[in-house]
Amino acid sequence: MNSPALFIQENKEVQTNLLSGAEAVLKCLLEEGVETIFGYPGGAIMPIYDQLFQYQDRLKHILVRHEQGAAHAAQGFARVSGKTGVCFATSGPGATNLITGIADAMIDSTPIVCITGQVYSPLLGTDAFQETDVVGISMPVTKWNYQVTRAEEIPFALARAFYIANTGRPGPVLIDITKDAQFESFHFSYEKCVRIRSYQPYPQLDESKSDEAADLINNSKKPFFLVGQGVILSQAKKELIELAEKADIPMAATLLGLSAVPTDHPLYVGYLGMHGNYAPNLLTNECDVLIAVGMRFDDRVTGDLERYAKQAKVIHIDIDPSEIDKNVKTDVALVSDAKVALKSLIRKVNRNEHTSWLSEFQKLKAIENETLGGSIDGRLKMGEVIRELSAQTNGEAIIVTDVGQHQMVTSQHYQFKNPRQHVTSGGLGTMGFALPASIGARMGQEEKEVIAIIGDGGFQMTIQELGTISQCGIHVKILVLNNHFLGMVRQWQELFFDGRYASTEMVNPDFQLIIKGYGIKSMKVTSREELNSKMKEFLNHKGSIMLEAEVEKEENVFPMVPAGASVSEIRLK
Repeated sequence: MNSPALFIQENKEVQTNLLSGAEAVLKCLLEEGVETIFGYPGGAIMPIYDQLFQYQDRLKHILVRHEQGAAHAAQGFARVSGKTGVCFATSGPGATNLITGIADAMIDSTPIVCITGQVYSPLLGTDAFQETDVVGISMPVTKWNYQVTRAEEIPFALARAFYIANTGRPGPVLIDITKDAQFESFHFSYEKCVRIRSYQPYPQLDESKSDEAADLINNSKKPFFLVGQGVILSQAKKELIELAEKADIPMAATLLGLSAVPTDHPLYVGYLGMHGNYAPNLLTNECDVLIAVGMRFDDRVTGDLERYAKQAKVIHIDIDPSEIDKNVKTDVALVSDAKVALKSLIRKVNRNEHTSWLSEFQKLKAIENETLGGSIDGRLKMGEVIRELSAQTNGEAIIVTDVGQHQMVTSQHYQFKNPRQHVTSGGLGTMGFALPASIGARMGQEEKEVIAIIGDGGFQMTIQELGTISQCGIHVKILVLNNHFLGMVRQWQELFFDGRYASTEMVNPDFQLIIKGYGIKSMKVTSREELNSKMKEFLNHKGSIMLEAEVEKEENVFPMVPAGASVSEIRLK
């Protein structure tokens, strides 16, 4: 753990005031521009909450119903706003309840600062009531963490926390503050962190590597862009599209890369991954140059690594050097912020045309549409609901999805127009993510329509956050796709376990009655004949509302790359 002496500060002359550690925490947050906090009080963090009572006009606190909800709400806030999300929890179970959200934020590169209370410092290590070593527990899933035992450490720790969380590859930071440090008084001063000697968040682009990458692209016949979340985080949409248009390169998005470029762009060819589109998955193993931008070659994208893009030269652009060669061997690595690397390539890449290569995507897209877009009969299908939602919102709503079949169907069918429209749990795949994350998303972009799309399983994991929506008057629209199954697991059981539906059928409560109990309006749609009118009523409602769509119980989501298969083995049925 580095001492405050290694912290390099922005200004040398500061004014000091005698404050308690608890009040200093809030002053630090205000200095960092924080306006919203998601949290749940308890004994070890009570001094901070007591001071928060005095700051209600400057700091809005959203009382969640479970600390996991606080972490996910902070994630949703960060993902749509680009700012750092903040959450509070008390010691022991309060702190450990944050861990799932922290781990989710870590793997999905989401900047959040989590502040936990801790028992009095003399009690550390004694198994005191509600004592847990949250610093030790959270170490593998945080970008940095720090335990404060003296009030004077608070400005140092929080300035550093915000700098680390939202620079370079973003991620979660946890600051654990003992109760005595919250009560203790000291002469407060705050200086934003602008540099840490041992931390280089923005590596300098090696222009010689950029030259090599440009040469590969200029000599390619079948180049292919894989677009990850790094394009969104670096605000590189303009540069990516300019380069793709100049060299006539098709673009496909990862799950977290969705919304990086408009889905109606002529060079956008679809969604990558296990349930991605047919053409981009299949043609990954046909391209000659694969250009991965801000993505980490997750196993859901690559399938069997031994049979992934072996014919292609691989250019990997990523700000995190640890991602280079981790999963896929790279021919040219550009360790850099995506915007910087793409700007460099724009200058060096020649104008080109790849008409025949692009036509291959269109042919395969037609095959997918013909196979999967046939006559619709029987019960309402998930894809119908999402297509109707996309059409009626003009593809411009902020969409927050949970995890499961509905997540994949949304990824396939919602027509995103702008960056930061799509919020989901990608790497960790956390069921229960969507409802609390949608609360944070709404607080991060209050002028935008926020729609949480949730399966009946995930809905019940964090359903208590309806209380947060109701009490705080947060306007979120909730679309529940109810198939009375843990649908994704059931699909695998049907396809790979001989139809043995072990513990996947759900006997659900009456969601309409539950929603009514929270004072939130609700609706239900059971047929395609009423889908258009019910969706219109749902979207036109001012305030929070739930639309429950009763969908086909045993519908499967295709395309699909079976686990362990090559992307070339993608199935349409």
